[in-house]
Amino acid sequence: MAWEFQVDYKKSGVNIDEGNRFVNLIKNAVNSTRISGVAGGIGSFAGFFSLADFKDMKEPVLVSGTDGVGTKLKVAVMAEKYDTVGIDLVAMSVNDLAVTGAKPLFFLDYVATGKLIPEKMCKVVEGVAKGCVDAGCALLGGETAEMPGMYAEDDFDLAGFAVGIIDKEKIVDGSRVKAGDAIIGVASSGFHSNGYSLLRNVLFNELKLTCDSMFINSLTVGEALLIPTKIYVNLVHKVIGAEVDIKAMVHITGGGFYDNIPRVLPDNISAHIDVTHIKLPPVIEKFKSVANVEDRELYRVLNMGIGYIFIVPQNDVEKVITEATKLGDDAWVIGTTVIGDNTVKIKGIDN
Repeated sequence: MAWEFQVDYKKSGVNIDEGNRFVNLIKNAVNSTRISGVAGGIGSFAGFFSLADFKDMKEPVLVSGTDGVGTKLKVAVMAEKYDTVGIDLVAMSVNDLAVTGAKPLFFLDYVATGKLIPEKMCKVVEGVAKGCVDAGCALLGGETAEMPGMYAEDDFDLAGFAVGIIDKEKIVDGSRVKAGDAIIGVASSGFHSNGYSLLRNVLFNELKLTCDSMFINSLTVGEALLIPTKIYVNLVHKVIGAEVDIKAMVHITGGGFYDNIPRVLPDNISAHIDVTHIKLPPVIEKFKSVANVEDRELYRVLNMGIGYIFIVPQNDVEKVITEATKLGDDAWVIGTTVIGDNTVKIKGIDN
């Protein structure tokens, strides 16, 4: 008995032709990220990167990191705004590399969606390319998967992977931190890419707002939530170039102050933090004022105005703040290290 219908891949929900059109749409964005070391072009089965420029390193070490954007993507879908989450994707990985002092070399992305709409996903990849340019690394390759049945038609997910390099003797690992070192915080641009389950619950479920609701300073809720994560790579290498004795660095992501700072401290060192002088980004200040959330929870879930931290000797404080100021970044001394048990205490919250 013969079947009375014929099935093909397109009828099953995957359109190969649209995938090929998507690759053509993103070629210019990908090519804009080319740096010395990139070998080959878009469309290959694998990407190549030469390390010839680093042959003078005594013991070159490759550093890698991977991350996603979390439920911030839900906001992008709700707001139908796709041009910033790609920047977030790059930022989350390259900022983690920067904590070690490494220079990012290249980035790869993975995009999965229920239905591939090339123009929409092109916006995402253009954001990834912009993030790579800001970080000084190449978008070396990626994968786009159309997965009907796994994702709803309008949904998509992102993952990214970054590789950097550093001379082993220059790795920053926090092992030299001692009591009395200064903790300097560098301003965040907004919520960055963490805490979005809390943000969405408060704003959309508790307060019944929508992405189109006005939030603050002529920004809608959607626009406020989609401010891209700041990339700190350039600042880190400016500070390194200023011959600052960087003992440790912290990227404030999920876990906020309480969980991230201890990751770079020796077991017998704690951090005492004073947030008095931190100028909160307007969007975070607004959220704090309308959300019925305890301060300790806010400082464990959100960045609360500090996206990146340097721990340096007291006599290097001005150098760090000067370099930040040159790049237009606000930076403040927000605390000091003390003998302790690898914990964080925030003045006014924990004592």
